[in-house]
Amino acid sequence: MITMSVFATAQDIQTATAFFDQVSARYGQIEDYAADVTVSSEDRLSYGRLFYQIPNRVRIDFEQPSGQVLVSDGEVLQVYIPRYNVVLQQALRRRSEQALATLASEQGLNLLRANYSIAFLDSPDPVELDDESDEMVVKLLLNWRSTNEGYRQLILSITPDFMIRRIVGVTANYEEITFDFVGVETNRGIPDARFEYEAPASANLFNDFLFEGEG
Repeated sequence: MITMSVFATAQDIQTATAFFDQVSARYGQIEDYAADVTVSSEDRLSYGRLFYQIPNRVRIDFEQPSGQVLVSDGEVLQVYIPRYNVVLQQALRRRSEQALATLASEQGLNLLRANYSIAFLDSPDPVELDDESDEMVVKLLLNWRSTNEGYRQLILSITPDFMIRRIVGVTANYEEITFDFVGVETNRGIPDARFEYEAPASANLFNDFLFEGEG
């Protein structure tokens, strides 16, 4: 069992960026992971099972919306929306590939370090995750250095083993989106085939739904 004594490192480290680097180093030990993920905003709630593999493969099998799938093999992003029987497909540019991995790898966290200012939200002391939970976390506040970033502000809640438990992001349009990660299992040897996806043949395909493909 992980005890609260682990959190002493947060207090011993004098700067938030140094603590953030501990989180980045922890993710540097991870080849892959699976977790239950919930994404919520003021008017939307979705949840499902997340699979991640370095450097930039990701898949979410959604329970809500039921049957929806988001998958990227690092080169192509696909989103299957069964409600409309459509597949949205996007050939990824380099920056978009990085965006998928931003909060799931040592490299991605280093990108955040370069593009955001980092501070403790209130102090380096552990606090409850929220008013309804006694789970203890250290909270970091990240503010964008450039308006080119997708989120103007991020609040990262970090567990005693230096894993991200929750991300609260504020978009450029001031929309707040919360990502919760529960039951994280690391280095499971997730096969490459997990990130291969063939949508139903009857689904309508829409290419380049984010931006025009390159080449």
